[in-house]
Amino acid sequence: MTQHLSTTDLRAEVGDDTCSDPRKRRAAARDYDAILVASFGGPESPEDVLPFLRNVTRGRGIPDERLVEVGEHYTALGGRSPINDQNRALIDALRAELDVRGIDLPVYWGNRNWEPSMSRAVRELHEDGHHEVLGIATSAYSSYSSCRQYREDFGRALEETGLLGSLRIDKTRPYFNHPGFLAPMTDGIRGALKDLESEGHDRSRIRVLFSTHSIPDAMADASGPAEERTAGPARWYVAQHEAACRYLMESVPGGETRDTVTGGAPADLSWELVYQSRSGPPQVPWLEPDINDVIARIGRSGSHDAVIVVPVGFVSDHVEVIWDLDTEARRSAEQRHLAFRRVSTSGTDPRFVAALADLVEERTTAGTPRRTVTEFGATPDVCGTACCLSGSSRGTTVPTTSALDSDQDLREFRARARQDGEQR
Repeated sequence: MTQHLSTTDLRAEVGDDTCSDPRKRRAAARDYDAILVASFGGPESPEDVLPFLRNVTRGRGIPDERLVEVGEHYTALGGRSPINDQNRALIDALRAELDVRGIDLPVYWGNRNWEPSMSRAVRELHEDGHHEVLGIATSAYSSYSSCRQYREDFGRALEETGLLGSLRIDKTRPYFNHPGFLAPMTDGIRGALKDLESEGHDRSRIRVLFSTHSIPDAMADASGPAEERTAGPARWYVAQHEAACRYLMESVPGGETRDTVTGGAPADLSWELVYQSRSGPPQVPWLEPDINDVIARIGRSGSHDAVIVVPVGFVSDHVEVIWDLDTEARRSAEQRHLAFRRVSTSGTDPRFVAALADLVEERTTAGTPRRTVTEFGATPDVCGTACCLSGSSRGTTVPTTSALDSDQDLREFRARARQDGEQR
């Protein structure tokens, strides 16, 4: 029988030398005995596509007819998502890097929407005798869907399996500002520039489009901890992307400027942050502009002859990158007679794999410095109160891990569950 300990097993322990600044909050070092890589998940066969999409959209009332349309993206790729093989390759590379560093920790894998499920991964961890687990999400930024929801996945799995108190899972910090995540994209931009210039394109006629997943405006407003929302929305999701984009441009000769949409000194190379993969109802505001609208605008204006698309918001070349960028955005560029180059994601680049190993060392060895770049600064190991809420009026509290208020989240979830049971 599972022994339930204090609910504080959901909460990462804050270090004694931590700073009150929420961006610099450090967790106490722990003797973790396993690593859990958490990802979105994807179908492995044509038969999996519709059930997978039902999992992704559960609770949103989207009819199967619409899901079948979206499923055609997977059909075009042979009926399966590349994300699973990409995660397997990343896990193998991470294991090898940890071995080189002498870090003897097994690496497990759990998904939000498909097998191996998070609950299955948690059960395997427990069956194999692990109790202290460090979670790494395949998402680099702060928002509900890219950070908090993974903390919910951990908390819900512990609650569903009855293993809360026998096993704990702490999540690493968002790593959008780790140089190992950004360096491969810098190389990609430079390579695309060299390629286009060799074809006769002038650098001043090339536009760099940094693309990331759009989210509802309300979710963007709620990204970041409550400590930074006292004077209005913190919008960490947008601010982190903008900081990453500026850093990347400053790493490219001729790109040292702010984006020309929001203003800044002229430069040889201009850029802007764009969004993709919107999936919400049209009446709900989502982050804009859409990448295809931007490409159309550039084509109409005649301001540029070529675009370089950088999937700055993504870790690997999964379906949303391959379909939304390599297929739809490329088609938009071709229709406007614009040359098109798409930069690869960090994937299994050794520098990115080393960055993930750095995150492990930050949490296992006291005093390990956190490697960060961009003017945004650091991000916390332990999330603040009400950090990265969904922003939805229909959102409900579920168990979370790795936050100052994770205990409270669990109490509220259990109280609501008892109330719902009594009403039935």
